[in-house]
Amino acid sequence: MSTLEISIQDVKARMIYDSRGRPTVECDITTEQGRFRAAVPSGASTGRYEALELRDGKANEWLGKGVNKAVENINTLIGPRIKSMNPTQQAAIDKLMVEELDGSKNDFGWSKSKLGANAILAVSLAVSRAGAAAKGLPLYKYIADLAGNTNLVMPVPAFNVINGGSHAGNAMAFQEFMILPTGASSFSEAMKMGAETYQCLKGICKKKYGASATNVGDEGGFAPDGVVDAEEVITVLCEAIKAAGHHGKISLAMDCAASEFLCERKEPDEAFVYDLNYFDSTEDGNPDKKSGEAMVAVYKKLVDHARTLGVPLVSIEDGFDQDDWNAWTDLTAKHGETVQIVGDDLLVTNPTRIQQAIDKKACNALLLKVNQIGSLTEAIEAVKMAKKQGWGVMTSHRSGETSDPYIADLAVGLSTGQIKTGAPCRSERLAKYNQLLRIEEDLIVEGKQNFAGLKFRQPDSNQ
Repeated sequence: MSTLEISIQDVKARMIYDSRGRPTVECDITTEQGRFRAAVPSGASTGRYEALELRDGKANEWLGKGVNKAVENINTLIGPRIKSMNPTQQAAIDKLMVEELDGSKNDFGWSKSKLGANAILAVSLAVSRAGAAAKGLPLYKYIADLAGNTNLVMPVPAFNVINGGSHAGNAMAFQEFMILPTGASSFSEAMKMGAETYQCLKGICKKKYGASATNVGDEGGFAPDGVVDAEEVITVLCEAIKAAGHHGKISLAMDCAASEFLCERKEPDEAFVYDLNYFDSTEDGNPDKKSGEAMVAVYKKLVDHARTLGVPLVSIEDGFDQDDWNAWTDLTAKHGETVQIVGDDLLVTNPTRIQQAIDKKACNALLLKVNQIGSLTEAIEAVKMAKKQGWGVMTSHRSGETSDPYIADLAVGLSTGQIKTGAPCRSERLAKYNQLLRIEEDLIVEGKQNFAGLKFRQPDSNQ
């Protein structure tokens, strides 16, 4: 059977549970070649400009988090319209769902507020798997074809090994501390470095902070109680890296998720103030309350501290609120050459927000989360925009994940050079890392193994 003869014969959605025990959406696309499935993740710290994740809002059912309406939208509205379409028509199917069947818009583009980004994305990803089969390609190569990418690169894994903020139950304001084995020679070696460092860190946390310190957060990182000082976390991480024998080959990164510890602003023009003691906020004179300018100094201090320990802090994500443009621009101007400044809540994988950040020179890297924007086609557009500016791109999971390893293929297909999908712990995280090991194995057989390593910010460059 030729590719042109293959068509979508059935579309079936259902509710499944994510890694936090909350409902999410899964979709099956059936063609003459079989059944192709995709599941949608969801976040804990979500940006206010993300496309709408449709929830039922019924307090007596899953505490308002049900997705029955999103599932119904797939089964009754989307499914009948895309049946008989060729699954290789990715852009046309995504456009049909986003612009015609949904059609909702706001100041930042297609908002998916009618059907839900979770409904549209489940279909979009499942269709791409069917399209890959129709073309006789593994998913990562098919995604590369869709994007016009000919240079496949294995990403550096960014392991979230210390959790704070909304991903944990401790007092740390910053949400994630990550280790990046940039000095590895291959993805499999990077995995080994990360796994060994993680196990050494477990022993150190238990010794320093007690047995409960080895409890893990939503993404598999340790969440030791009583640790509120980021410098202390960096010191402990450096100790673990040395204990594992990988000093000089591993770098550090942070996801601050600053919108989560932003003090309430009663007026739109009120100054942005961040409370690093947000879990026990006191009077306005609290020294832990910082302006955006003061937070820039905080991050410089952390970068300097890591450097003195011989382990560079190379990436800072969401250091400020999504609307604190001046602080973003200030940090990027002062430290963007040596530190990757990553926009997550700031950009929400949205081309309009990305263009704003380009114009303001507010960051130099995109965090790629497909469920923030709601379709594969739009996600590819976002990555192309970022790469055209010379930005880095970090493919990312969400705190509420599934066993679907889709983003592993996405990271290789788009040659993002970086992927964060949690600690080397919890099966929904390891599903992605293990898929990357399989992809690397295939590329080695083909003689095309290419690991981003120290070029993680610009893996397509020849530098």
